[in-house]
Amino acid sequence: MKEEFIKLLKETNRENIDNLLNFLEKTDFYIAPASTRFHGSKEGGLLEHSLKVYEILKEKVKTAVIPMNIPEESIKIVALLHDICKTNFYKVDYRNAKNSLGVWEKVPYYAVDDTIPYGHGEKSVMMISEYIKLTNEEKYAIRWHMGYTEPKELYTTIGLAYKKYPFALLTHEADLEATYFFDV
Repeated sequence: MKEEFIKLLKETNRENIDNLLNFLEKTDFYIAPASTRFHGSKEGGLLEHSLKVYEILKEKVKTAVIPMNIPEESIKIVALLHDICKTNFYKVDYRNAKNSLGVWEKVPYYAVDDTIPYGHGEKSVMMISEYIKLTNEEKYAIRWHMGYTEPKELYTTIGLAYKKYPFALLTHEADLEATYFFDV
């Protein structure tokens, strides 16, 4: 999966993409979970989730009910990097739990260790922008990919963003589908 991810990002020919890939190589991105206990809460879950979002988003753009003139490179950048904010975000910790014999033992679990508390979508935009230039459409799609799981005070803003950039709505839908249809 890692080789496929790298190949897809390199195909974008985005200036400085190699610098971004070098950064990811020094992080836990390729082995990180996608969440602590919901979707992809396993080693490599984040990478698997990102590739599944790409697969779904590519199809959603192709079959959208309105014409979507989204370049392939934008689909790759947005889908593959929308959750880059989860890089170095989780740590393995231990807690006591009973095993199948009813005996207490220490078991590993993922815990959040947010050393850069800057939100979710906005943190991904910030991190990506340190290496490559994003179009406005890419920024909005990544920023608002969490959709209506954001605080209700932002619902009007999210709606305005989706009207202005329908690609952002498709990104949110692809993220949901990867999570709930495929559990990654």
